[in-house]
Amino acid sequence: MSATRLRETITECLADVQSDSVDAQRKALQTLAALTKVSPQNRSLLAQTDGVVSTLLTLTKISSSIIRILALSILFNLSLNPDLKWNLADMETIHHLNSIILSASSPEINRLVCSLICSLAMLDKNKAKFGVAGTVQVLVGAISGPRCPASHHLLSSLAELVQFHGNCTVAVRSGAVQVLIGVVESTDGEDLAGTSLAVLGHLARFNEGLNALIRTDQIVSSMLNVLRGRCMLSKEGAAEILLRLFDESEGCVRDAFRLPEFSSVLADISVRGSSKAREKANQLLKKMVDANLDPYTDGNSLFLPWYQ
Repeated sequence: MSATRLRETITECLADVQSDSVDAQRKALQTLAALTKVSPQNRSLLAQTDGVVSTLLTLTKISSSIIRILALSILFNLSLNPDLKWNLADMETIHHLNSIILSASSPEINRLVCSLICSLAMLDKNKAKFGVAGTVQVLVGAISGPRCPASHHLLSSLAELVQFHGNCTVAVRSGAVQVLIGVVESTDGEDLAGTSLAVLGHLARFNEGLNALIRTDQIVSSMLNVLRGRCMLSKEGAAEILLRLFDESEGCVRDAFRLPEFSSVLADISVRGSSKAREKANQLLKKMVDANLDPYTDGNSLFLPWYQ
């Protein structure tokens, strides 16, 4: 399609989306979604059209689910262009995305909203915008609720946002550590547990998150339960968190020594785990061997099994 014909098509579609006919709106939005799905040039051309973003946002507020889904799909497509992320993430848009999550919309709508948030937040300068707008608290609150088809997308959006230190602080103060540990310990799916551990790993990079993990009751035991599981991604995440805990807390090292299975589980992973899991398991075993601890604290032997 020539550039001239493309502009004409976009103009025609934008006229149709503002009509009173839902069918005309649907067909026009489907055309725009198809045009912007794979072509960065088409996205740029559409974004240059006056009022297009505000028009699409307005359409995400109407009662028709299919129109809302198509409008959000186009906004997500536009967000894939790095040069469009900053302008798309204005405060009005972010507050509206927050409101959609809070309204407990359909799973497909929530999935698209989370994907849009995650895409926009990939531009580091946008992460602070979402923090100021309260998106971190909204995501933590949604994750703490009943599991839903959009749970993984909620977690992925939070994982992207907490890579910014300020958002990490907000997440910890909003109870994210306890919420995420709850997801890890639930039986709703190891996929969610793996993503939750990835978020906890991001939080543990900063003092606020690490200290919150250290203060969590039975945190070492919880991570051991993950290491016993089947999901290798979860094992990698748990091992990464334990490494950070061991570096900062002698109490966590002592707790590990007191768990009879801890060293044997690590030894098994060091042989049969993925490359990353084996590496981290060996690092944990070395830290335990090198730990300079009183072997009879509280009357319990702290020696490793093969040292007894």
